[in-house]
Amino acid sequence: MEFDSGSAELNQRIAEWLRWDKNEKTSAEIRELAQRGDWKVLGDRLLQRLTFGTAGLRGVMQAGFNAMNDLVVIQSAQGLAKYLLQCYPTAEERSRGVVLGYDGRYNSKRFAELSACVFLNENIPVWLYSHTVATPFVPFAVLELKCLAGIMVTASHNPKEDNGYKVYWTNSAQIIPPHDKNIQTSIMENLEPLETSWNLELLLSDKLNDPYDQMVELYFRKLQANVPQPFIRDYNTTSPLRFVYSAMHGVGYPFVVKAFECARLPAVIAVPEQRDPDPEFRTVKFPNPEEGKSSLVLSMQLANETGCDVILANDPDADRLACAEKDTKGEWRVFSGNELGALLGWWAIRCYREQYPDRSLSDCYLIASTVSSKMCRSIANVDGLNFIETLTGFKWMGNKSVELLSQGKTVLFAFEEAIGFMFSPTVLDKDGVSAACHLATMASYLRATSNQSLADKLNELYDIYGFHCTFASYHFCYEPPVIERIFKRIRNLGPGGKCTEGQNYPQSIADGRFKIADVRDLTTGYDSSQPDGRAVLPTSKSSQMITFSFENGAVVTLRTSGTEPKIKYYAEMCAQPGQRDWNGSKATLREMVDCIVEELLQPKENNLTPRSD
Repeated sequence: MEFDSGSAELNQRIAEWLRWDKNEKTSAEIRELAQRGDWKVLGDRLLQRLTFGTAGLRGVMQAGFNAMNDLVVIQSAQGLAKYLLQCYPTAEERSRGVVLGYDGRYNSKRFAELSACVFLNENIPVWLYSHTVATPFVPFAVLELKCLAGIMVTASHNPKEDNGYKVYWTNSAQIIPPHDKNIQTSIMENLEPLETSWNLELLLSDKLNDPYDQMVELYFRKLQANVPQPFIRDYNTTSPLRFVYSAMHGVGYPFVVKAFECARLPAVIAVPEQRDPDPEFRTVKFPNPEEGKSSLVLSMQLANETGCDVILANDPDADRLACAEKDTKGEWRVFSGNELGALLGWWAIRCYREQYPDRSLSDCYLIASTVSSKMCRSIANVDGLNFIETLTGFKWMGNKSVELLSQGKTVLFAFEEAIGFMFSPTVLDKDGVSAACHLATMASYLRATSNQSLADKLNELYDIYGFHCTFASYHFCYEPPVIERIFKRIRNLGPGGKCTEGQNYPQSIADGRFKIADVRDLTTGYDSSQPDGRAVLPTSKSSQMITFSFENGAVVTLRTSGTEPKIKYYAEMCAQPGQRDWNGSKATLREMVDCIVEELLQPKENNLTPRSD
């Protein structure tokens, strides 16, 4: 049956979908929309494609080329498989295979199995995890099994309607240019699915293996080796602390249990309603512990009932970690990702010194994304380490780690403010399982050696390295043209003559009270702090990111999210060691953030929705 939408291109896309899609549900979805003549919806779904962003493919599960569904997954796997064969053309190289994992979301296992069949059909061996796994177990397997690539089917902490497709390259780090663009090109060249791509009987092939037992055993053996044995013996085994744990309806629980066992920590007390995978995420509005107290209500209730002072929470695919601690007044403090990054960065150095007391720190590195706190930079400057800043996203930090390791350097720790932590390069991606183990060990160590809480230690670090006040939040914006308009306006707010290429950035906010010293725009490639006016970090016209450095030392970044309809903003004020007016720094930064939001984002005029928590 042919349909006439009035657009030859849309007619062709409808016909292609109905010809190619063998999934009865999504095929019927497109057919019914066409029968109703709902051409706008069909245009939205069929004339655009999902493309690789910050975290690979991610989108709502529904019919259409711009969504996550069987056909798009098969097309993506076909494109990736063909690209791998281009990069690794010999039979010997091909025999290294690929590894696939999946979380507990709707369709995750099916998407992984369909992908496996595509690779098997190309005579590429497949390691397919037989159970749900935490995301870090895919890059870990790529590294340990020396695979060509890895795929994790997950949408991390997105709403239940979403799913995603995270791709790791041969070096076990997430893909970056040119691989992301090349894979996208290869997908477009291999859109028509082979009949065999839908044949799940290929899962019986002798070229398919399950890495679960082997990788789980090896992962925890390596995790245990990364915890100094005296700390396990002297502090973990006798720790009086008890930890409430939430898997946020995801996959983390069995892995965190095993992590605590191998480090001989007290068993976690799991939030029962959130312990096991549940694709409905029925107890939380957003399955994202980054949201703060609103996502930790049940955890706090259980901790209060059981007398626990520390809460640990993973996101649903267990690559992020949140932490809350009860203070002396009985109030819960949820640490920000930047605060946890400072604590874990210090702890990584402490563990390294314990294990290698005779080694210099001069070849050791701490890494953070550009929108994260510079506290690790301050620690590195004082303690004689190296600090490197990358673009936002662990794909950049993972690949920078690969580069450093190839030069014989030691990467101790990497983090991003969105509660993502890489403690040692055992996994070249964020890992909420190992982070939970190390954070709990640190808490036990602090209690035993100095009777400090995590908050006490953080304040001590501020005394030594300087107070770093940070603030991060976001507004929802569901209309891409509005985002474009907002950032275009920001680039033309200042008086003429300051910037090249017709761009005139603001020179101050709050009626001139806070003057801007420098502007870096990683969308256009402009950086006023560089002699040639060109940014040092890589730039991308496909996303928005502007950083303002103020004369008073504050730094504020505005950027769009690569995975969600958000405009995010990050602000930091860095004090010198010994500077004690912390409340004054906080108040000034908060005032500046409020001015930035009102003057530059204009939430009322642009109908932006603020963060609820």
